[in-house]
Amino acid sequence: MELLLKYFPNLSEDQISKFEKLEELYQDWNLKINVVSRKDIDELYLRHVLHSLAIAKLIQFKAGSKLMDVGTGGGFPGIPLAIMFPECSFHLVDSIAKKLKVVSNVVDGLELTNVKITHSRVEDINDTYDFIVSRAVAAMPTFVHWTKGKIAKAQQNTLKNGIIYLKGGDLTDELKDYKTTTIYNLSDYFDEDFFDTKKIVHLPIKYKP
Repeated sequence: MELLLKYFPNLSEDQISKFEKLEELYQDWNLKINVVSRKDIDELYLRHVLHSLAIAKLIQFKAGSKLMDVGTGGGFPGIPLAIMFPECSFHLVDSIAKKLKVVSNVVDGLELTNVKITHSRVEDINDTYDFIVSRAVAAMPTFVHWTKGKIAKAQQNTLKNGIIYLKGGDLTDELKDYKTTTIYNLSDYFDEDFFDTKKIVHLPIKYKP
């Protein structure tokens, strides 16, 4: 929690309470269903929670914004973002039911009312969102194909509607066909060595009916 408060000193009491409880819930559920590696569970706030909240350093989502977290896995970045932005709605999607059992129980334990969970391939989701967020579940061309037609037309945020992607390493080749992408280095937001090679990619996508 000290790590979170270092970078997000203005968290409300309710947010602090939820972020504190989050670790306890993941520790408990990870003993039953392994969704986070042993090393990562010991550094949950650094490797998962703070990593997810890098998006909150890039953009403060306006109330009423709709976001889909594709390939949410153990619930990242969706659950930390749902705590951070209680007036936005989050749709967490994954094709692996085992992981979603943990996600569902964590969401219930935190009493998050702004989170919907669906066991599905993203291609089968029929809805539109201001932003689609994810942590490196596929190369960008594949991800763009999966999420085609799922970006809402109406703009209400400072960033244009589209994909916000947490990735690491050299993205030159992967993004060469996407001239409108903007890459943000997480080391500009956080001091820890873990973030040295990690980035956020924002790809604005035009609305397709």
